[in-house]
Amino acid sequence: MKELGVDLAEVHTFFSEGHDTPFVLVKVAPERTEEWTKMLGVPARRCYISDAWLKRRVEETTYPHETIVEAVIPSKGSVMAGDYGEIMTALYLAAMAHPTDVLDPKMWRLKSGRTKASQGSDVVQFQLPQWPGASSDDKVVCAEVKTKSTSGQSTPVASAIEDSRKDRESRLVKTLVWLKERAIREDLGTVEVCHLDRFIKATDYPPAVYEFRAVAVISSELVDDELLDITVPEKDHCTLVVISVPDLKANYESLYEVLLANAAVGVDAP
Repeated sequence: MKELGVDLAEVHTFFSEGHDTPFVLVKVAPERTEEWTKMLGVPARRCYISDAWLKRRVEETTYPHETIVEAVIPSKGSVMAGDYGEIMTALYLAAMAHPTDVLDPKMWRLKSGRTKASQGSDVVQFQLPQWPGASSDDKVVCAEVKTKSTSGQSTPVASAIEDSRKDRESRLVKTLVWLKERAIREDLGTVEVCHLDRFIKATDYPPAVYEFRAVAVISSELVDDELLDITVPEKDHCTLVVISVPDLKANYESLYEVLLANAAVGVDAP
């Protein structure tokens, strides 16, 4: 997550965790949402396109920064909401792991189109504390994320739990292989082929830790209703995490507006 240029210790302060239930309930304080948006104005853009690649495309095409960035971020709607939920989840997981370094391939850079969801597992992060040596402390954290920002028929909690099962059964393995193929063809930033092979060729290394999360990112006013009659998964299957975000729709739309307005920051800024 170092590529994003965020202080994970500061990110940690935005999340308040409660563990007094069979799942983890995470709350973002209403008075801090504006601060959250301001802090992520540049890092969120880096989830889609790196500083170096953005600068290169500007030089090659002569288009302004904003035009390049607009071509890679989603329009308002379900994909934007979903991306926001995944980015928030990735930052939350990395902040909870801090000060351990987390390697994240940033799946949003690898999408087949800006109007489409990411391929494979939603969030995949690696912790390799003794790298380049492999150890039994090596860990993969895989999260399935569902986002609900307005009232409707979707069931983010149940859907996240069900799709986390797909990650455990086969999708994570397929995602790792797909990421390796992408890493062979192109630069994935901090994630390299050797990191992926540590888990793909698992029998060549000490046993690693695999942790799965079913994450529902929900607008705060909807949380109570979405938690009615839920069936919490077994702890050895996955951990259910519910992230409550005040006025989620307004906040994710605001972030992408700031992201676009700050398109050149971090590239040409003095």
